[in-house]
Amino acid sequence: MYVLLNSKQMDRIYRRLALQIWEDYEDLENLAIIGIKTRGVFLARRIAKYIKEYAGVDLKMGELDITFYRDDLSLVAEVPQVKGSDIPFSVEGRDILLVDDVLYTGRTVRAAMEHIFEFGRPRSIKLCVLIDRGWRELPIFANFVGKTITTTEKQVVKVRLPETDPVEEEDVVIVEK
Repeated sequence: MYVLLNSKQMDRIYRRLALQIWEDYEDLENLAIIGIKTRGVFLARRIAKYIKEYAGVDLKMGELDITFYRDDLSLVAEVPQVKGSDIPFSVEGRDILLVDDVLYTGRTVRAAMEHIFEFGRPRSIKLCVLIDRGWRELPIFANFVGKTITTTEKQVVKVRLPETDPVEEEDVVIVEK
């Protein structure tokens, strides 16, 4: 196991991403952040906290469960765990910032966009990820990236958060399959 990012490095990335997002959107009042469950939700909250600190805007927040939108559902689990989506605002005409932990094949993002369109037609959808590890299978890219890395197919990138994993401090590790 190799530690790619420690908690201090991750916090610096959240701050930088928040500043980049604030700079990119002229109208923060029309922006909503949707985290892809599970870790994307917690990362979205961290980024939104810094946007509020910098810009003074409390962004609308949502949570997206893409379980039934995956094209590899049968490969993921015999009995998928559905956690449910929570989008407590209209996406119609709104700028949406999707947040996820690791961008890999692009299939999770494709599923997330498909699910968002069931809630309405947003003005725009942009993607923010903590780690872009390459190996894309679909033509999907992130607009905001915390760190881009080169990996092998035998490596797994794990974002570990206290809210979801048995760790005291968040980090990102690379492990061999």
